[in-house]
Amino acid sequence: MGIEVRTRGRSGARVTAQAQAAREAALLQQPAGEGQTAPPAIGHSSGHVAGKSNGRKPAIPEFDAEESLAELRTLAGSAGANVVGEILQRRDRPDPATLIGAGKLEEIAGAAASVNADLLLFDHDLTASQQRNIEKIVKRRVIDRTQLILDIFARHARTREGQLQVELAQLQYMLPRLAGRGVEMSQLGGGIGTRGPGETQLETDRRKIYRRVRHVEQQLENVRRIRAQQRQRRESAPVATVALVGYTNAGKSTLFNALTRAAVLASPRMFATLDPTIRAVVLPSKRKILMSDTVGFIRHLPHTLVSAFRATLEEVQRASLIVHVSDASSRLSAEQDAQVEIVLKELEAEKKPRLRVMNKVDLLDEEVAQSLMNDALREDSNTVYVSAAEGIGLDRLLARIDAMIEEDRVSRVHLRVPQKEGKALAMLEAKARIYSREYKDGAVELEVEAPESVVRRVREWVVG
Repeated sequence: MGIEVRTRGRSGARVTAQAQAAREAALLQQPAGEGQTAPPAIGHSSGHVAGKSNGRKPAIPEFDAEESLAELRTLAGSAGANVVGEILQRRDRPDPATLIGAGKLEEIAGAAASVNADLLLFDHDLTASQQRNIEKIVKRRVIDRTQLILDIFARHARTREGQLQVELAQLQYMLPRLAGRGVEMSQLGGGIGTRGPGETQLETDRRKIYRRVRHVEQQLENVRRIRAQQRQRRESAPVATVALVGYTNAGKSTLFNALTRAAVLASPRMFATLDPTIRAVVLPSKRKILMSDTVGFIRHLPHTLVSAFRATLEEVQRASLIVHVSDASSRLSAEQDAQVEIVLKELEAEKKPRLRVMNKVDLLDEEVAQSLMNDALREDSNTVYVSAAEGIGLDRLLARIDAMIEEDRVSRVHLRVPQKEGKALAMLEAKARIYSREYKDGAVELEVEAPESVVRRVREWVVG
């Protein structure tokens, strides 16, 4: 069930604070002069109509009602649902009691009965009273967008840490919705929207839930402490961390696998990656970095999830470089990028050094893709076009990452190493780029480009 609310004020269309922040965040990330021919902004199904470009700032395309409903359909598929019908309603204002009005709900109840639907999904956040009122009329279970996303997270969490984070988010979501639902929520759950705490026959008494929340938070704090210790050991060596972030299903895990030769699950389903994975990558300069794959972001990502997954997302906060992966084939990539900016701002990571990676260029027209890739060849460009699935542009991406990493900077030196120093010569062969090599009087003269950590180990043989 989707809803588009057309709300207009005296000065024309109005937008929510979140939509406005999304567009402003995206505009701040665009270099001057880019995007001047962007299409005008349009309405989206969370209930507002976008404003116009002011002539200097390009408009950011937004999800319209149909596209938002299509995203809900994809989310439902990721949760294991079989979608048997869709309804989109346009209203001047939301109904405070039922969101869409009792008359429309009677129509929906009839449609649901005709196809034997046992669950209604709303592409909108519902208050506890709205959810109860809707269920009384349609005589079926009702869940909103946030509850659906929480269910997908519960389905995909594999590690103990991921399961704890999902449970905490579900408990925080459940607390304000206890009134009037004690009997229902104390039963064992089954199906979409009931995974996680419901499967443990969780008591709905507030005191017991608060006690469980404190217990889960304590366990997550232990996870955070262990992760901090691991990070401290990593940071004691000059190894930079690069975090992949982006909208869900932008291809982060596919790119991660292509760069690290890892076997992280890469799936077209949304939120296939929940548990963080860190792997080493060797750059063209032969420096080693650590790359982390993170959970994908989405529009209206529940705040409880951002809070619960803070232990995981600390990898983004601590990263030396954030690689923002976007879907180049999506018309809404700018809007998706803007939503990523909102989450990065909430994590206080919006000022981190950033490299934009436009993925899935293999899905673009060949001439368009080649033109974009040629434009991005400028040395000062912070945008790289790649296809992780086809292996296109990966060398260029690694070279750009190499140029942007500040840790263990690379320098070019001339060395004269005695031939008997086999260990030092082997280390240079493995960890430095050798441009010339000449044997003279029992020594090897080398012109190399090497990280500072390597140069320090051969400092005594530096010439000039």
